[in-house]
Amino acid sequence: MKEPRGVAERFLDAARRLGDAPALIQGRDLASFAVLARDVERLAAGLRRAGLKSGERAALLVPPSRDFFALTFALFRLGAVPVLIDPGIGFKNMGRCLEEAEPVAFLGSPKAHLGRLLGRWAPKARLSVVADGKVPGMWNTRELRGMGGRAGFDGAPAAPEAAAALLFTSGSTGAPKGAVYTHAMFAAQTELLRELFDIKEGEVSVPTFPLFALFDMALGQTCAVPDMDFTRPGFTDPSRIVGPLQAHKAAQLFGSPALLDRLGRYGERHGIMLPHLKRVMSAGAPVPAKVLARVRGMLRPGVEIHTPYGATESLPVAVASSAEILGETAARTAAGDGVCVGQTVPRVEAAVIRISDEPIGAWSEDLRVPDGTVGEIVVKGPVVSREYFRRPEATALAKIADGGAVRHRMGDLGWRDDRGRLWFCGRKSQRVRTADGELYTVQVEGVFNAHPRVKRTALVGVRGEPVLIVEPERGTDAASLTKELLELGSKNDKTRAIKRVLYHPSFPVDIRHNAKIFREKLAAWAEGRS
Repeated sequence: MKEPRGVAERFLDAARRLGDAPALIQGRDLASFAVLARDVERLAAGLRRAGLKSGERAALLVPPSRDFFALTFALFRLGAVPVLIDPGIGFKNMGRCLEEAEPVAFLGSPKAHLGRLLGRWAPKARLSVVADGKVPGMWNTRELRGMGGRAGFDGAPAAPEAAAALLFTSGSTGAPKGAVYTHAMFAAQTELLRELFDIKEGEVSVPTFPLFALFDMALGQTCAVPDMDFTRPGFTDPSRIVGPLQAHKAAQLFGSPALLDRLGRYGERHGIMLPHLKRVMSAGAPVPAKVLARVRGMLRPGVEIHTPYGATESLPVAVASSAEILGETAARTAAGDGVCVGQTVPRVEAAVIRISDEPIGAWSEDLRVPDGTVGEIVVKGPVVSREYFRRPEATALAKIADGGAVRHRMGDLGWRDDRGRLWFCGRKSQRVRTADGELYTVQVEGVFNAHPRVKRTALVGVRGEPVLIVEPERGTDAASLTKELLELGSKNDKTRAIKRVLYHPSFPVDIRHNAKIFREKLAAWAEGRS
């Protein structure tokens, strides 16, 4: 069997074919594939001359820019292991993640180096590199390019099963953990994305999540990077997304559900159309049907919004389209069935097992529950990570040995229908236990989210009582809405137990996509209002 091509090798192959075609457009900065590939080769060689070796970890804290993309591919090319952490996780969490990862190199923007100084991060890092600027006494990327010389990098590609990166989770339901990615995992993800969405070389993509742009470039797409705060996609000015989409006749958009919500409302208000888009993708949390409907109104007939399901530890797992959701499954979501996340993708196997909060040492077929029964979703395949870095207890809780393979416990509850589709019902850790049984967040919230005056809801437990917290649309009268919601809930077996409704002006959400609701924080808030 032919070995998978790593992401860096795929990018360099595409660069040889595409040459002077633009790889990156960011404001007035434009870099062709040939120029960016030359950056990658020189930076890989420069990093090696500066003392960084294959297999060593390098913290990479650089915002989306030419330096970010070139450095990431250069680290892959060298065989070094970039440590990628969302800056929005907070100062203390950043320090904890870096302490755990123990990088030997720190590659960051001037702001990141200031944070390192103040937080005393990565004290064992022997190599410091400044991207997107200069800091006295430190290497910068321009100097590294010069050190790399014209010949570029002459090393062999890293082995497919070698560690390629540490990707830290957002910590939305616990402390951030470093998922160990291999080069084979990245290669499998790249090929799956190309296959699933029929991605073509030469297309223009507008990625609003930096890591997704790496796949775009590896697949030969031009990345038109929008002017936005990538740590707060839910607060993006939608005109800054529409601008590059229209100016560059983009074929592809990737955005979080929160970003699509703002885009759809803006498009509906101003009558904006995006006729060149061929596909829209959104991940990070379920995309409400109302959001899908608004965004679809901006697209040509037949253009789909795809909602791939997965996690940092395994992506993609399954995918559903806006046509399927709006045409059929949204009505079932409003009836309390959960959110349909679609059929599993090729070469990935998903199972639903009985709910347990304990480690499972080895896979057994009798763990499965019958179709139609809610359990925990477990996945196996080439895009599934095998472990967390230096977290044996977390690895034991999340991984199940299956011969030479590993199954990942998603921590998500769901069920499989008679057509083989997966339905997501909520996080296992966020299920609400009452005297009458367990309630699953996404199933319950789906019923109430269908109300036109509701933006979103969150189910939490307060001392054994299920409480519905509502973020209403603007201008909503709380008293009348409460009456309507309780009446709506009384008609459904899954929501009949809801007797208490509270209102919150703006839900706390994850920093990566601004879409996953921090129900634990809302539960503490609700308890304080008892």
